[in-house]
Amino acid sequence: MSRVLVTGAASGLGAALVARFVADGHQVLGTDVSPDAPGSTPYLKLDVRSPADWDAAVAWCEENWDGLDILVNNAGIATGGRIDVETLDEWDRVVDINLMGVVRGCRAFVPLFKRQRSGQIVNTASAAGLVHPPMMSSYNTVKAGVVALSETLSHELGPYGVNVSVVCPSFFRTNLADSIRGADSAMGATARHLIEKSPRSADDIAAVVIAGIKKKQHLIIPDRPAQLAYWTKRFVRPLYTRQMRRIAARAHERAETRR
Repeated sequence: MSRVLVTGAASGLGAALVARFVADGHQVLGTDVSPDAPGSTPYLKLDVRSPADWDAAVAWCEENWDGLDILVNNAGIATGGRIDVETLDEWDRVVDINLMGVVRGCRAFVPLFKRQRSGQIVNTASAAGLVHPPMMSSYNTVKAGVVALSETLSHELGPYGVNVSVVCPSFFRTNLADSIRGADSAMGATARHLIEKSPRSADDIAAVVIAGIKKKQHLIIPDRPAQLAYWTKRFVRPLYTRQMRRIAARAHERAETRR
C-alpha cells in the first residue's frame, strides 16, 4: 500500500486518479485550490503557486504518514492562442501554474524522497509536450518544459532510488475547458470543442496512467491519438509537418473569415 499525494484532485484527471488509487487500496491525500474537500479521502488545500502551501503538504505527509511514496503533480490549466494575440499576462499565468507548479512540487518533496532513498514523481504533461500544433505556443512550451524537467530528474534522482514518470495524453473529456480564458477567443473555442467532444473520459486516461505508474514507466502516453502523433513525429517527420501545416491553414482560414 502506497502513500500518494495528488494535486488538482478536485476534478478531471486528478479526481479519476484519486478514485483509482483508493480502489487499489492506497492511502491518498487529495489537494486542490478549493478550501472545501471534494470527497471522503483526506484533503488539503494546496495552490501550486504557493511555496507555503507546498511546505504545509510536506509537513502533513511527514506528520500523518511519516513520508510519501508517490507525488502526482497533476494540477494545471488549459490555455493557448496565436503568438501575437495571447497576452504576456496569460503567458505568465500558465508558466506559473503548469510549469512552475510542477517545479515547486518537485523541489518540496525531493529532499524527503532523498532521505527515504525511495519515491516516485509523476508529472502530468500533455501530448502537447511531445508534438507542437500551431496556435498553442504557451501551452506547448510549458508542457514541453514538464517533459524536459521529468527526463532531467529521472537521471538526477535515479541514484537515490527515486523514479520519475511523465504523462502525455491528448484531448479527453474533462472540465479543463472551464479554465480557458484569454484574448484569443477563437483558439479557446477550438480547444473547448476538442476537449468536450473527445471519445475518451478522464477515467479512461487514469486507468492507463495507473498501470504505467505501477510499471514505473518513464513516458506514459495513455491514448492512441497521442501515441500516433508522437511516433509520426519521430519516424515520419515529413508527414507530421504536413499535418501541422494543414492545421495551421485551417485555423488561418477560420480567423480570416471572422474578420
